[in-house]
Formats: sequence, structure tokens, C-alpha cells
Amino acid sequence: MAVRKKFPYKAAVVACNGGCAAAGEEPGCAFGCLGCGACVSACKFGAIHLPPNGVAEVDEAACIACGACARACPQKIIQIHDCANNIVVKCSNHDPGPAARKQCPVSCVGCGICEKTCTAGAIRVRDHCAVICEEICLSCGMCAVKCPRHAIRDLHGILTPQT
Repeated sequence: MAVRKKFPYKAAVVACNGGCAAAGEEPGCAFGCLGCGACVSACKFGAIHLPPNGVAEVDEAACIACGACARACPQKIIQIHDCANNIVVKCSNHDPGPAARKQCPVSCVGCGICEKTCTAGAIRVRDHCAVICEEICLSCGMCAVKCPRHAIRDLHGILTPQT
């Protein structure tokens, strides 16, 4: 059920692409979504579901940004973000580049291209992973377009394909 919202509004976002197989049988990313369903159980509004790939997805229209899912997530990869900014980092891997590359084909490797591309200075690489400061971000999407690993995404699929 969609919730009537006044723009700009906030909603939850999961910082995981799903390419890391964190919940798989083989050792996966220690930072990714486990697919445990804790966030689904915590959400009283039915705004989160677990698709077949096992990575939690948020229905932005149903989410009221209460933060229950973020508090329930054992990996702490769900954040509440400003939906006026549709550019997000869909990775939470803090391993150095070579290790992150082995874990996931769409992991952030901390290359810094996004930092250099951002004219607003809204992106910093911290602990080998890009972080966007939403208060500064212009949502131009250049970081998402330039990201060689596709770890930075446009949630609406205008500048980058949705997966």
C-alpha cells in the first residue's frame, strides 16, 4: 500500500547490490545483506521484501522512514535517506580493492573516481567504500555514470540501469 507523502520525503535504502552472495554457501562478503529477513519482520508497513536473490529491497512508496528496518538489520546496511537524492552507494564492503573485487562483481573498490568526478565534493572514500553526503549532493548522477563497478546507482534507473 502506498503512503501519501509530501516531497521531499525520506525512505530506507539497502546498501548492497546483491552480487556478493553474503548469504550463500560459499564465504561471501562479510558486509552484505544476509537475506535473514529481520528487516522484513521489523517493517510494520510491508515496505521491505526479499526477492529470489536474497537481498532486501525497499518499496519506497510504502516506506515511511520509521527506521525499524535499519535498527533490525544485523549488518547495519540499511539507512534512511532523502528521496530527493536518488543517487546512492549500493555497497557496504570495506575490504581493500583486490579483496572486494573477488567478493562481488559490483562492489565498491575505493578507486576514487567518484570523488574526482563529483563537482560538489559530496563523495568521499572511507574504509575503501564510497560515501555520499546527501546534504551536499546535487543528484547530478555523474558519480553513478562514471563508477566503473556500478556500485553507485540511480534508484530511479534514469542514469544507471536498475537491477
